[in-house]
Amino acid sequence: MAMEITQILLSAQSADARVRTEAETSLRQFQEQNLPVFLLSLSFELSNNEKPTESRRLAGIILKNSLDAKDATRKSILVQQWMGIEVAIKSQIKELLLRTLGSSAQEAWHTSAQVIAKIASIEIPQKQWPELIATLLNNMTQRDQPPSLKQATLETLGFVCEEISDQDLVQDEVNTVLTAVVQGMNLAEHSPEVRLAATRALCNALGFAQSNFENEMERNYIMKVVCETALSKEVEIRKAAFECLVSIASTYYEVLEPYMQTLFELTSNAVKGDVEEVALQAVEFWSSICDEEIELQEFESSESADSGSPHARFIEKALPALVPMLLETLLKQEEDQDQEDSIWNISMAGGTCLGLVSRTVGDPIVPLVIPFVEDNIRKPDWHSREAATYALGSILDGPTFEKISPLVNAGFDFLLNLMKDENNHVRDTTAWTLTRIFELLHSPANGFSVLSPGNLPMVVKVLLDSLQDVPTVAKKACGAIYYLAQGFEDAGASASLLSPYLPDIMTRLVATADRKDSGDSKLRSSAYETINEVVRCANIAEASQIIAQLLPAIMNKLAQTFELQIVSLDDREKQSDLQASLCGVLQVIIQRLSNTDETKHIIPQYADQIMVLFLRVFACHSSTVHEEAMLAIGALAYATGADFLKYMQEFYKYLEMGLQNFEEYQVCAITVGVVGDICRALEDKVLPFCDGIMELLLNDLRSDVLHRSVKPPIFSCFGDVALAIGHRFEKYICYALPMMQGAAEICAQMDMDDEELLEYGYQLKCSIFEAYSGILQGFKDSKSEVMLPYASHLLQFIELVFKDRQRDESVTKAAVAVTGDLADALGPNIKLLFKDRAFLIDLLGECLQSDDEQLKETATWTQGIIGRIMVS
Repeated sequence: MAMEITQILLSAQSADARVRTEAETSLRQFQEQNLPVFLLSLSFELSNNEKPTESRRLAGIILKNSLDAKDATRKSILVQQWMGIEVAIKSQIKELLLRTLGSSAQEAWHTSAQVIAKIASIEIPQKQWPELIATLLNNMTQRDQPPSLKQATLETLGFVCEEISDQDLVQDEVNTVLTAVVQGMNLAEHSPEVRLAATRALCNALGFAQSNFENEMERNYIMKVVCETALSKEVEIRKAAFECLVSIASTYYEVLEPYMQTLFELTSNAVKGDVEEVALQAVEFWSSICDEEIELQEFESSESADSGSPHARFIEKALPALVPMLLETLLKQEEDQDQEDSIWNISMAGGTCLGLVSRTVGDPIVPLVIPFVEDNIRKPDWHSREAATYALGSILDGPTFEKISPLVNAGFDFLLNLMKDENNHVRDTTAWTLTRIFELLHSPANGFSVLSPGNLPMVVKVLLDSLQDVPTVAKKACGAIYYLAQGFEDAGASASLLSPYLPDIMTRLVATADRKDSGDSKLRSSAYETINEVVRCANIAEASQIIAQLLPAIMNKLAQTFELQIVSLDDREKQSDLQASLCGVLQVIIQRLSNTDETKHIIPQYADQIMVLFLRVFACHSSTVHEEAMLAIGALAYATGADFLKYMQEFYKYLEMGLQNFEEYQVCAITVGVVGDICRALEDKVLPFCDGIMELLLNDLRSDVLHRSVKPPIFSCFGDVALAIGHRFEKYICYALPMMQGAAEICAQMDMDDEELLEYGYQLKCSIFEAYSGILQGFKDSKSEVMLPYASHLLQFIELVFKDRQRDESVTKAAVAVTGDLADALGPNIKLLFKDRAFLIDLLGECLQSDDEQLKETATWTQGIIGRIMVS
């Protein structure tokens, strides 16, 4: 029986904090003590037209949040709770929700439509609520039903189609849904509100229409209705129709050929003459076609080129008309448009689509775009100059270096001059174009670059001067320097070209990070990221002194963050962001100087001071561990080796805190990685801390709350601990190995059709093998017999992985390596086990034929080890 909760719902929205808190507590207690009646009461409130709008609104929100959540674990709990409610009460709730669709209050039926879809997402896959679709369709077919009910019903059908899989409905249901929806789009019979709901519903239902699109007559009818709807006089309906066309482009690309002339005319007219929100969808249609054709090209091979591939080359055929249409959009910039990356308008959409067209067709786009660039780059109107640079920057990814580089070289001086243009928009876009040039056309290590000793001095000067420009331009100049430096990585003698400019580059970037206006525009973090890349890619033989001088300067800046006045949460956040950037720079400097014999002595000289700073960063954040400081400590552990032991007593509490941070799981994952770094640095000196570390790691694995992505690194970490302490890992075997075996069983039961789960499965398999490898190597010289009881299960797991023909190469490498480690550690003791495993011959044979030299080398080693024990 439903309870009266109107007053509680109204009180929960009171301006009086005390009244509001009491009401929220009452609602929570009601929910916890009697969930079925709680949900029934909410449904009654939502369905009752006599109730206040405010109480109905909150009832709907709570209902929806009682059935669905963004967090997967929470959502699973909510689903189980709903499934556990008595059928009779669930039926009452559903009846009330369906009745609400006939409400005169739009907000009520709109919320009810969403709740019905959430219930459908739970029940329909379980073959429950089979009558739902028929009930909804009945609303559409009964005569004299009010337009608002039809609108609500169509919206519900759309939401339901969005929530469930195309496998959940039988074809007859799909046909009736599509018929109702397409008829709902009919101009003569329905109001604009109904037609809009129908058009949106069709967009959500398109994924179910595979059979219908295979039938030419049905397909023709659907396409005719959508194209006619795209010409409606109502803007929202036109926009929804074009959204349908975008979805059709990506879902049913292979059947579009007969309609492309009509679709080009429709989209072209919309781009040229319709309001922006419709024009954006018209451009998006061509972007979707590009996405499909780029994907087809990636899968095409020369052998399969004539095998009836569905690649229709729509972009190539439309190119002469499509490119001019897109170029025109570049001239439609808004006078006061924001220059931040988040802006999206017809000019941005046109440039993005132009970039996709360039990737789709390559060289043929160049002669169609360059005349536009040449015509506009000198014009007095800033719109023309900005459009010219935007067009050039947009087509850099696609054409061959040989085709595009002469044009870029010819325009270099123009671009550098435009960095001094009087208009901010022009300078901003030019900086972006230069960034793209250095990202895509500057890679001396791969034998190509538009930069030379002749133009590099001017390029560096212009970019450094631009660091003093307005924040948005300076930020993009940072990006250009970032890719300029990155291009010289591993470039041999060519890398020396940049070395003379490094002192000035570092000085200017540090000054840019210190700008008073650098915080709000993300300029500061861009400047520090660029410093990181310059340090990482510099020729260390020539840059070591500059990098060594940068180290105390950055340490000093980190020390200054502790003196900042913190009076608000915003102040605390800004301090945290600045500390993150500075810890990131220190991490890169530590790694860079530690990696060569000539410079690795530098870090130990500063190590004590650096560690004090990192510990102070942690102390600023009492409840959380700072991610970047933790990563930097991992680098410091590598740099100081066994000397890191002196910091462990003070640092251990933060290590504990990081391993227990389930909420910010990325912090937990980073901390697990740092445990591995410390194990490698301290080796057996880490032993006094191992009991605590292993207990925390095992608790992490047992947790249902911790994000699953952290669990594979934990298994790998077992291997790091075992390698560090050798046979003394024995005390943890009885806890760690069952966990590893349990994870192996989970791998065996995973749904490999789920892409996300597939990737997780690869990570989990690799980490289990890495754990076994580390443990086996740790026991190799003493007490290896401890691992004998687990050898058979490990071999079964390796065989299971071998049988997966779709396995990732990283998994194969780890499987072959652990096979060798098993043989190496246990020797003749497992001769009989190997004798019965014929699959190993096939696995090793497959690896020995691989093109991957490292895999071949590991397989050769493993084969040799197994060969030795088999003849012993």
